[in-house]
Amino acid sequence: MKNPISFLVCCAVLFLFSCNEKKKSPEDKEVTTISEIEKPLTIAFASCNDQDRPQPLWQSIIQNEPKAFVWGGDNVYADTADLEKMKNDYNKVANNPSYKKLAENVEIIGTWDDHDYGKNDAGNEWEKKNDAKTLLLDFLEYPDTAKVRSRKGVYHSRILEGNGGSVKLILLDTRYFRTALKKGEDPAVRYSAWPKNHSGTILGDEQWKWLENELKDDTTEFTVINTSIQFLSDQHGWEKWGNFPSEVTKFYELIRSAKAKNIVIVSGDRHLAEISVNDNAGLEYPLVDFTTSGLTHTWITSGTEKNPYRVSNVVKQLNFGVLHFNFEEETVTFQIRGEDNFLYEEFTQQY
Repeated sequence: MKNPISFLVCCAVLFLFSCNEKKKSPEDKEVTTISEIEKPLTIAFASCNDQDRPQPLWQSIIQNEPKAFVWGGDNVYADTADLEKMKNDYNKVANNPSYKKLAENVEIIGTWDDHDYGKNDAGNEWEKKNDAKTLLLDFLEYPDTAKVRSRKGVYHSRILEGNGGSVKLILLDTRYFRTALKKGEDPAVRYSAWPKNHSGTILGDEQWKWLENELKDDTTEFTVINTSIQFLSDQHGWEKWGNFPSEVTKFYELIRSAKAKNIVIVSGDRHLAEISVNDNAGLEYPLVDFTTSGLTHTWITSGTEKNPYRVSNVVKQLNFGVLHFNFEEETVTFQIRGEDNFLYEEFTQQY
């Protein structure tokens, strides 16, 4: 070796260079692996959570490594005008060790349904709705500056970024503005549909205008609309969009004219899980209504009604939903899962 000193200097430089390379952020393109690029964006979704029952599904939800967890309504069963009780009910969930672990690691987003609103099947007449709203947003740990805190209702939106694309979450409020339901004449049918010319509403004028504006956004690859009650399934006697035919028509007209891409519906309320698909929604793709309901309890008698849009089995075990968004292949895979992360149903929609 002609110049050992020069050789040692070169080695030292190479060593320092290699050390500096290791310190680069994992966000740097040169250290981002192919598997990270191709990994789908995952969102978990669930509803109907009784704070006084065992909550066995949180660990299974965590196993799916979601980017966000979406509360679909009935996040607690408060059913009360006693705000202190409602706050304590939320605290029972917030202090559950497994839920705390989930909340520490993923973004928590949500809306409400009737039981966390404060009264079964209640609508715009509920006198405690503004107080209940504050407790819900506090439970979700939304900042005081969040826009949703300064307007009526709890409707809002959020954009989740993934590798290769993004998903817009639109969370509707089907309680705050909803007008009276029509009582069913058949004892087995709690509610029936109003006439098509009935002027009642689910969303109210303010929320409809807001939703129209949200659906002008064409910057995300997918748009998920969370409505606490089912949209497609309309032949059961419970709460549903079908109880207000004029609102159903308005919704279809809005999504058909929307610039938003690849619209998906998620819903809860029914104490069952099922996947419904309308192949004739007037869109360039089928409209999916993904229902998951029953974090802590389900109804064995639910789901016996006809649902012409149903493409899955009806799951009556405890359940939650998982959505995998693959931006490269333009697909969404819908999974109904349960205890021990058991996969009950899976459906993939191409967009």
